[in-house]
Parts: sequence; structure tokens; C-alpha cells
Amino acid sequence: MSTSAFSPPVLLLDATQIAALMPVADAVSVMSDMFGALAREQIHLPLRQIIRPPEALGAKGLLGMMPAFLGSGAGAMPVYGAKVGTFFPGNSTLGKDPHQGCVLLMSGETGELLAVMNAAEITGIRTAAVTGLATRLLARHDASRLALVGAGHQAHWHLAALAAARPLQHVRVASRSLATAQAFVDKEQPNYAFRLEAAPSVEAAVCDADIVVTVTNSTDPVLRAEWIAPGTHVNLVGSSTPRHREADTMLMARAQLFVDRRESTVNESGDYLAAAAEGRIGPEDLLAELGELVIRTHSGRTDAEAVTLFKSLGMGAQDVALAAALYQRAQAANTGTRASL
Repeated sequence: MSTSAFSPPVLLLDATQIAALMPVADAVSVMSDMFGALAREQIHLPLRQIIRPPEALGAKGLLGMMPAFLGSGAGAMPVYGAKVGTFFPGNSTLGKDPHQGCVLLMSGETGELLAVMNAAEITGIRTAAVTGLATRLLARHDASRLALVGAGHQAHWHLAALAAARPLQHVRVASRSLATAQAFVDKEQPNYAFRLEAAPSVEAAVCDADIVVTVTNSTDPVLRAEWIAPGTHVNLVGSSTPRHREADTMLMARAQLFVDRRESTVNESGDYLAAAAEGRIGPEDLLAELGELVIRTHSGRTDAEAVTLFKSLGMGAQDVALAAALYQRAQAANTGTRASL
């Protein structure tokens, strides 16, 4: 009998199964544990590798490979994992999520493949959960007015995450068109007791917001410093490559800056790199990583009038941590499809 016969069946989870197993609000605590483990150096996390073929070859998107190892101190079991994902900006016009691919989970004890999971759903949940965590740690405790800039796939998850992070009373949504923003509001309003409103512009959406979240594919800034009121907390989420920006240089220079990981920020963040190229900020302005806030080696916001800004890039450890938590939940609930490979 071949040794492969002794390998455990591989768990397969699709988007619907993932959503049922892991509400966004639950994922916030998973991300908090992951960032705490990262700050305690219990996770090995190489930089992501991006494969960007030239457009002359007909490439419409890019491929990213995001590996990580979570040690025994980072969860119930040591695991290797990787997200192999694509990013196709044009998918939004087709009604598809720009993020596609799979998350692979392997045993940290034997290296055996444990699970293959839908990457788009994991990406959406973990990204929003990290935004919720950052908002919980950095926004004023009385923050209740949210501006959501972008009404694509990420907006749905982010609205749920922010509703869990703070007792929202009013949400304004801005998109490339008022019709798109209104369609999002009409779809989401039945799910919430607070009021959602479509805004005619980004400026109108953010002018009196306590919390701002940008989830766009923009290559040019959509936020200007003069629109942001004192005491606001800003989450920049959509700009995840050196080519993309969501905040102008003045906002980056004005705000107290917090990041998911310094190494990723100085290599991959278009918002940071553009402002740094203009000489307005440098590595010393990145006050803390989110994990340092989780384990309380940094206090975060200094005063109620400060503008805080969290730059989210995303990293493989987030995907692997969520996949490990999903694996455990699926095993306990006997949920998902199992296949022998």
C-alpha cells in the first residue's frame, strides 16, 4: 500500500461554506491573535511575490504568492500555508470579485496538505476583520459616523466589520457613480438599524465622518487632507501595490501612521512610497505595527484630536491564520467536502 493512502483527506471549503463558518465579527479575534503572534515573533512571514506579466502578452491581471508559517505559539497547531491568488481589476465590471485563487493549508508536523479554500472569500473576510481590529484599537471610542469610499466587493465585508467595531449611527457611501453607491445602500440597508446614505462625492461622504474606510482600485488619491476632520480615524485598504494610492501626500504627512507590517509598507505601499518620494515621510513616521498595539507595546492614538491612519496591505499570515481557524471549525462541525488526492 502506498504511503499516500495514510494521508488525511483534504478539506475543501467554498465561499458559501467559509461565510457560514466565519462571520466577519468572529474573524476580528482571529486576526487579533495572529497580529499578537506576529509581534511576538511566532510567525515566519516572507514578503509576497508578485508575478506581473507585460500587457503585451495579453495579461489582464497579476498573480501573488503569499506564504507563511505559523508556529505552535500562534495557534492550536503549527501550520504552513500560502495564498495563491490573482488580482484582476477588470473583474468589478463583470460582477466578479477582483481577488481570486485559493488558500492552501499544510500540517506543520508532517507537511501533508490539509485544506484548499476559496481565496476570494477568505481575503474579503480577513481584510475587513483587520480593518475592524485597527478601528477598534485606533478610532475614538465615541466614533459613530462612517464614510465608506468604494462600493465593490470589499465594501460588504467592511460594513459588517465596522459595525462590529463601533456603535455606528450613520454611514455615508461614495463610489465612482451615485447610482452605484445607492445600489449598495439599497442592498445593505435591510441588514442594519443605523442609516445608510449614498453620497454624491467622496468629499461629501468624509466631511464629518469619525471613521473613513477606502476600498477602491484607484491609482490616484481619492482622499485629500483638507477633507478630514480632527479626530478622524482613516483606514486605507484598497491600495495594495506600489502603483495604487488612495490618500494624498498631505494626509500621509499629517496623520499618525500605523501599518500591518513595516517591511511590507516600505516595499509595497503606493501611499507610503509616493509621500516618501516627495520627502514628506520616512520609515520613522510609521509609529507602530498593528501587532504592537495588540500586545500593548505601543499605546496608539495620542489624543482625541489626532488623525490616525492605518495602512492595510494584507499578508499571507492573515490568510493562513483564518484558514487554520476555518479548518478547526469545519472539523468540529463536520462541514465541508473531503477528498483524497
